[in-house]
Amino acid sequence: MLRRVAILLVLCVLVSSVMVFGAAASEAEDAAVAAVGAAEAAVAEAFGAALEAETAGGNVSGLLDRLDVAAAYLAAARMCLRSEDFEGAGGNASRCGEVLEGLVDDAVALRASAVAASDARFWMAMGESVVGVVVVVCGSFLSWRWFKKRHYARVLTMKPEVADA
Repeated sequence: MLRRVAILLVLCVLVSSVMVFGAAASEAEDAAVAAVGAAEAAVAEAFGAALEAETAGGNVSGLLDRLDVAAAYLAAARMCLRSEDFEGAGGNASRCGEVLEGLVDDAVALRASAVAASDARFWMAMGESVVGVVVVVCGSFLSWRWFKKRHYARVLTMKPEVADA
């Protein structure tokens, strides 16, 4: 009887420890899934910001290098999550976040500088066009006056001759 109680007690302890371990594993899994989800959202946001900067005409090669490293960490986190290595998944997801830290701000600043440079090029081209039109109009007018004056001078120096008809 004592033996049965001892075996029953050991079984209860084992079952309760499995349940506690399962709950702890579930909490670790939930934390890892949340970390990977946050890393995916951060990569998506950073990619969107880099795309906007590229669309504005900015040189995004440095941003794309950082995005590539972050995507590698994210892929590693997903692989760890699939293989149930929740600690590795959380670590890779946090490294992904560290790589992406400040990338959105850099992309926004790059986009702003690209837009400012584009605006400056536009106004420079507009000013050069206006100056070019003014030069052509003034040059045409001055040339016309010079040719008109020369023509009148030539006509006035001519000597008319009377010819028999």
